[in-house]
Amino acid sequence: MTSEDGETPVTAPEATPDAPLGRIFLVVIDDTEELKPALEYACLRAKRSGGRVALLYVIAPIEFEHFMFVGDVMREDRRKEAEALVQSYADHVHQRSGRMPIIHLREGDRREELLKFLEIETIHVLVLGADTGKGGPGPLISSLMGKDLRRVHVPITIIPGSLSPEEITTLTLY
Repeated sequence: MTSEDGETPVTAPEATPDAPLGRIFLVVIDDTEELKPALEYACLRAKRSGGRVALLYVIAPIEFEHFMFVGDVMREDRRKEAEALVQSYADHVHQRSGRMPIIHLREGDRREELLKFLEIETIHVLVLGADTGKGGPGPLISSLMGKDLRRVHVPITIIPGSLSPEEITTLTLY
């Protein structure tokens, strides 16, 4: 890279010990099929760019609150299930990207928790998988591309759920 005068070489600023190395690619974990291509894309982009994958899983709130003890047990069970699910994806991310992901668990409405998360955390790219069926891309993408777009201040990469692993690999070469 050269300076504006075209003569003096300019180097990129060095990373400080506090700064994360590379870009962070956030993937929202859920139980949909389109998650897999989005996760694969994020892993390959992170690996090729020296970045890192972050996983966000939002645990749905407990609707049963008649007895505090029962609600607490249900909440703990959901958290354990979420941790096991995220850990399985974390192992996959580590294998594919070469680095352990950053893991975030939240409880609440997935859309609202994602928007709050994006306001306070350093994320460079949000990677989402889109359903390619008749029902549309999915409620999260529909919301983020519609009424909530003004609240999103990071680039969003939408990966069609119908892409093959070979197509995803090709996309990440550039």
